[in-house]
Amino acid sequence: MSDQDPYRLHYAPDNASLVIRLALEELGVPYRTVLVDRAAAAQKSPDYLRLNPAGRIPTLETPDGPISETAAILLWLGERHGALMPGAGETGRAAFLNWLLFAANTLHPELVQLFYIHRYGAEEGRAAQRTALRHRIAGHLATLEALAARLEAPWFCGAEPSALDLYLAPMLRWAQIYPRDQEGWLSLAPYPVLRDMALRLEARPSIAAAIRAEGLGARPFTDPRPPEPPEGSAT
Repeated sequence: MSDQDPYRLHYAPDNASLVIRLALEELGVPYRTVLVDRAAAAQKSPDYLRLNPAGRIPTLETPDGPISETAAILLWLGERHGALMPGAGETGRAAFLNWLLFAANTLHPELVQLFYIHRYGAEEGRAAQRTALRHRIAGHLATLEALAARLEAPWFCGAEPSALDLYLAPMLRWAQIYPRDQEGWLSLAPYPVLRDMALRLEARPSIAAAIRAEGLGARPFTDPRPPEPPEGSAT
């Protein structure tokens, strides 16, 4: 990596790496991408595991070394560039950290469990498990909707995007279209504040760049379609 190109994002289309792509685009910093071909299980290859021993996507190579947890990457980028979140000691910092980690540690893992439910138990229990997960996910979104509705803060659903917005919008997308054989179970109608945030994001150049790079469609968050990436596979 050079000073002119300090970041290398290891990504797969329409995966958690999308969150980091959006953040890099919003920051306006130079970066390169390296496709991790999920169809070939490249995330489990020896070369990739040397960067990310957990074998997950994304990984961001930085001047400080590789970082591989989505929330950790967002926090590192925000602190390094002084953007997308309240800084240390600023008003709202504690609440921002709380809800960013709620998104990372509560909402995101339950979405993953729903999408890959075959990994989490016997087949005969999956229908009940799926129903319970959907109920919990809808509850988490309702909690975030209520938070955004009562806040007047720039770090969530404000006029300019925050790292929390950039994390949540792709999750809204994924919840509407995955798993592919059950898409449409989630509507954004009960979450108008979150939907308005997603609409504002869709008008930004960062989203246009992601659409071009990952084939996400014109309205990737509010009217999502399965991706048609120019390279690689989303699943």
